[in-house]
Amino acid sequence: MQLVVARIGRAHGIKGEVTVEVRTDEPELRLAPGAVLATDPSSVGPLTIATGRVHSGRLLLRFEGVADRNAAEALRNTLLIAEVDPGEVPEDPEEFYDHQLIDLDVVTRDGTAVGRISEVSHLPYQDLLVVARPDGSEVLIPFVAEIVPEVDLAEQRAVIEPPPGLLDDSQAEIASGREDS
Repeated sequence: MQLVVARIGRAHGIKGEVTVEVRTDEPELRLAPGAVLATDPSSVGPLTIATGRVHSGRLLLRFEGVADRNAAEALRNTLLIAEVDPGEVPEDPEEFYDHQLIDLDVVTRDGTAVGRISEVSHLPYQDLLVVARPDGSEVLIPFVAEIVPEVDLAEQRAVIEPPPGLLDDSQAEIASGREDS
């Protein structure tokens, strides 16, 4: 199974280093020197990590065969993809790979069906579960413990405790006292 583990950002310096937006909870494993990663677009790769270091809180990588700033800049926005055994699970029981979450049923604590997870969106500030609802609409659910307190892979479901307004705009109006009479 293939997992996106990073996106290449801009070039750093003149020796071929690039910044990366890390998309894995295990960068020390997935983005270590010697790792060979597939790419999207595939015509750019595969890329082998030569070196990695943290500079000002940002991960910098250099790839074999990428020797200067121009070559590094040509890699900008390329996705780095690791091959992972489908049976592998993260060490932390509170962490999940995207493929484990896709197609889980989403229900509220009282068992009300909300929909099914169709995608996991990784934004710089928040991971979101994209949930396809039975009526064809989608709802974005912040993937935080306060809102998604339970993910049960054996039962193939995620239990949510949505704040007012997350699932229904009328709930937000009632909660804020703006209900029209």
